Amino acid sequence: MTDIATPQKPFVVVLGGIESGVGAALLAQKQQYSVFVSDKGTIPIAYKQVLKQHGIRFEENQHDENLILTADIVVKSPGIPEKAPIIQQIRAKGITLVSEIEFAARHTTVPIIAITGSNGKTTTTSLTYHLLEQAGLSVQLGGNIGESFAKLVATQPPPSYYVLEVSSFQLDDIQTFAPHIAMITNITPDHLDRYNYRFEEYVVAKFRIAAHQKNTDHLILGIDNPAIQEHLQQNLHFSEAQQYRFSIEDDASVAFGTVESMTVLGKKISLQQFPLSGKHNRYNALCAALVARILGIDAATIEKGLNSFEALENRLEPVATRNDVLYINDSKATNIDSAWYALDGMTRPIVWIAGGTDKGNDYGLLYELVQQKVRAIVCMCVDSSKIKAAFSPLGIPIVDALSATEAVQQSQQLAQKGDVVLLSPACASFDLFQNYVDRGNKFRESVLALT
Repeated sequence: MTDIATPQKPFVVVLGGIESGVGAALLAQKQQYSVFVSDKGTIPIAYKQVLKQHGIRFEENQHDENLILTADIVVKSPGIPEKAPIIQQIRAKGITLVSEIEFAARHTTVPIIAITGSNGKTTTTSLTYHLLEQAGLSVQLGGNIGESFAKLVATQPPPSYYVLEVSSFQLDDIQTFAPHIAMITNITPDHLDRYNYRFEEYVVAKFRIAAHQKNTDHLILGIDNPAIQEHLQQNLHFSEAQQYRFSIEDDASVAFGTVESMTVLGKKISLQQFPLSGKHNRYNALCAALVARILGIDAATIEKGLNSFEALENRLEPVATRNDVLYINDSKATNIDSAWYALDGMTRPIVWIAGGTDKGNDYGLLYELVQQKVRAIVCMCVDSSKIKAAFSPLGIPIVDALSATEAVQQSQQLAQKGDVVLLSPACASFDLFQNYVDRGNKFRESVLALT
């Protein structure tokens, strides 16, 4: 009698030991793969504890190339750039390399609603989730917000829909990822340091969200955005999905809106009680309502859901008023366009806290707004030279701060009664903070500590 050899388990290496990587490792283990996590930096204690609890092997502060290059599949966390030496070695070896959302999507049949864009995607994703949940659907929220997609698939019972915020970095290494409903809210210059300082490469990255959709899927596009318009004109047949174009300028669109109401797939929905202000939030409401209408939710239920939505932390979040100065936390504004909307929406004189890890920013786009509205700038970053070069001609005070506490204290000294101190950095957070959430938390703590 001939012995039948037991098939060897695929060996999965996960690069990155934070939310995305740990989620992928848990999913790989659930699928009974042999799994190893490798992080070039230090893995935070909370994530190390999860790996230890599940008996998952890991290393930190190094990449064991000899081990990694024996993998059958490598799952890459989104923060690791393509130019990283280990990525180049994996490519050269011909090893399958996928993003965490690609890996997770291969292990679920649950329909996915995926939302990307340069600005507004966090609010839109949260609002979409809220509308569907309020309508009684079984939904889970994750991706680039909250828990990673892979962790949801690994640890939670399957819902009826996943609602995911996805970034361009997460889309860079997809191969079959095909959301049932995909959305691109807008595209403005961001992360250009990751795309060879070529905006067109960043646009292509965003449009990957639709690359594998079928004619039974749905694609929602914000056609007021010039980059989306141009890509559509140059790529007429880029997707098989049914397209839905929304606008607050073109009432011929399937979804369009005014200040007081919007019309979505033929149904009018009031915005008079919608708690979020600003033009950008009307876009967010249009996006979320369009998803809900595609899924058959009636207008009255959508309107009720919109009215009960609460503002998010780190997104134009009022923190406190001290000595008649309002402090607002917009730490999620990690690019120029987000900061533009924040500055534009302020009706008081502004002490603006800006700066961080520059991503190829063109601060000239903010010059007129700053000239009109900003009393002083506090640069909360390691290198403020680019900000100072852009705004010094205005003759307003520009000071440096190397922590949230110092930035808040500087702002308190510069602000006058009736002003707003606005943290809206226009930059990533990685020079002084773990991420934008850490930056927002430290800002909030520092404001609340003011006497």
